[in-house]
Amino acid sequence: MLDELLQPVRSHTPRILETEPGFPEAAVLVPITRSDDPELVLTLRASGLSTHGGEVAFPGGRRDPEDRDLIHTALREAQEEVGLPPGLVEIVGPLSPLVSRYGIRVTPIVGVIPDFVEYQPNDAEISAVFSVPLEFFRKDPREVTHRIDYQGRNWYVPSYRYGEFRIWGLTAIMIVELVNLLYDAKIHLHEPPASFTKLA
Repeated sequence: MLDELLQPVRSHTPRILETEPGFPEAAVLVPITRSDDPELVLTLRASGLSTHGGEVAFPGGRRDPEDRDLIHTALREAQEEVGLPPGLVEIVGPLSPLVSRYGIRVTPIVGVIPDFVEYQPNDAEISAVFSVPLEFFRKDPREVTHRIDYQGRNWYVPSYRYGEFRIWGLTAIMIVELVNLLYDAKIHLHEPPASFTKLA
């Protein structure tokens, strides 16, 4: 069931993002639990961090010179941040890279993990590890829409509220691409939703 659901990711060709040679790179792991009701595993970053402190994100970080590739980066960072053993992750494939507001090219790597993992968050980096059913995002229950100018285009980025957690920004863009691939959800990032109100 899950393998069939994930087939569009396996055959997906991510958008090409032209960046200059030597541009700083990072990767995040987009972990999906292997279960009848698959969930996305997310983290709340520690508030004291210099970048994205107090924000919801996928586990990940900058590529080290020793990393073989970006998959290695995503797996290494997930192990460092939340104690997820790389051997438990079945890599599915990449989503489209994005450039963060700190000027780092971030590549999301989708992976399948067991539905129960004992996470060991690194307190210096991670305040919480939590999971959200994929079905939650399929319905696009956005709390608000942020319009941002990015790569010369207008992006209408959803902000989701799940319990105490606010999921927005780059993480929300990655989730929208994933949900559109898996469910053909037709969530548009370049057109304002019907609920969007332009501020004067």
